[in-house]
Order: sequence, then structure tokens, then C-alpha cells
Amino acid sequence: MTEEPADPDTPDARGGAAMVVPAASSRTPRGSLDRRRILGAALEFIDEHGIDALTMRRLGAQLGVEAMALYRYVPSREQLLDGVVESVVDELYGDPDVHMQATHGWQDYLQRLAHGVRRIALAHPAVFPLVATRPPAAPWVRPPLRSLRWVESFLDTMTGNGFTDDTAVAAYRAYTSFLLGHLLLEISQRGVPISSRDDTEPADAPDTDLSQYPSVVRLQDLLSQDESAAEFEESLENLLDRLDRLRREPRQR
Repeated sequence: MTEEPADPDTPDARGGAAMVVPAASSRTPRGSLDRRRILGAALEFIDEHGIDALTMRRLGAQLGVEAMALYRYVPSREQLLDGVVESVVDELYGDPDVHMQATHGWQDYLQRLAHGVRRIALAHPAVFPLVATRPPAAPWVRPPLRSLRWVESFLDTMTGNGFTDDTAVAAYRAYTSFLLGHLLLEISQRGVPISSRDDTEPADAPDTDLSQYPSVVRLQDLLSQDESAAEFEESLENLLDRLDRLRREPRQR
């Protein structure tokens, strides 16, 4: 039996999550507390315990300080969550496989960026719903890119490679919708709650009579297979083909 190839975007395949903020699970030495270290500790805490478990008191305990000491750097839990989202998206800048400029063409640029975002979602699945839902830096910024620098890079790449302003914006909308929809579905299938109202422990499946659904029963094994990596790649390639047609034949408003 042929062994399935490892998913190249998973943390295990890349030697661990590529955090650009320092981990801080041990007690913090006096005088070494700063905003970047607090965000690193919060990200580590959410990765391990989930968003709903995060409080300023628990985060302070993880850092070895009183919760009040954190408010000098992050005035509220809401600003703490915003900072965590910013830190996670910033991991794209430290990913050597993601390029800010399309040195090998716009399709290569979008391929690299998409896989970079997917690596973030798989490395920090409990944080990714925040990336999708926290208020953006500007009203026109769509998740999961979240960064004005990345939006600027995206639009410059598209308009510099034959896209009109209209088709570049259409490409931006289609691309971000694809990433957000696919990745939220993927982490949800891995058991990560998308919102605090979701159950972290799935309930037992009801005792359903499947006799009326012979196709479902017959194809159960196939339906149960995890094809996330292949589906992501195929969907991304289909999207790039669609954007190429859009570039060559701009649609009418």
C-alpha cells in the first residue's frame, strides 16, 4: 500500500510552527516584560487552550506576573486579541517561501501567498477564526490577509501584470473569499471551534438509520478521507485559471 505524502503546509512537515514572536511559557524575568513577549505568550496560550480560556489573569500567571502588569502594554483583552491577530499575519513576512513581489509571475506570487496563509491556519488553528472575524485595519481590507501592506502588494502585483483596476479588485475579492472559505472549513473539520458558541467536544453522532441512503453507506470510506491538501491545491489552480481569463477578458460592470 502506497503511503500518502505528507501535507507540506503542516507544522510537522516544516519543523514546527514558524512563530515570529518569542514564546513565553516559562516565568518571565523581572524587567523583561514587553508587548511582543506578551503577544507571544498569548498566542502560545491560545494554541494550547483555545480562545475562550484566555484571560488576563491566566496570561499573567503564564508569564509569572500579576495581570495588572500586562495592562501597561495591552490595555484590554480586546486589544490583546487584535495584537495576536497582527502577530499571526506578520508570520507571512518571515515565511521564506512567500514573496512580497511577483519575481516569478503573478500566478507564482498567488500560489506562494495562499500556501503561506494556509500554513498559518494549520499552525494556529485556534487563532485563525480571529483572523477571519476581528475588525480590520481599514473597512476595505478583507480577511484573511488583514494587512494593508499585503493588500498593497497584491493589488500592485495584479495591476503590474495585465489586470485593470476593476479586475485586480475582482481578483482580490475572489482570492480572499477562496482562502477564507476553504481554510475555515478545513480547520472546522479538524475539530477546531469556529466561534465561542461552537462545542469544543463534538457530541456523539445520533443513531441514524442509514438504510435509506445506500450511496452514502457505499461511499462512506471515500467520504471520510482527508483530501484537504489536494483539494486546496486543485481549487487554487482553478481559481488562478479563472483569474487569468478575467485578466484577458475583463467582465463588464
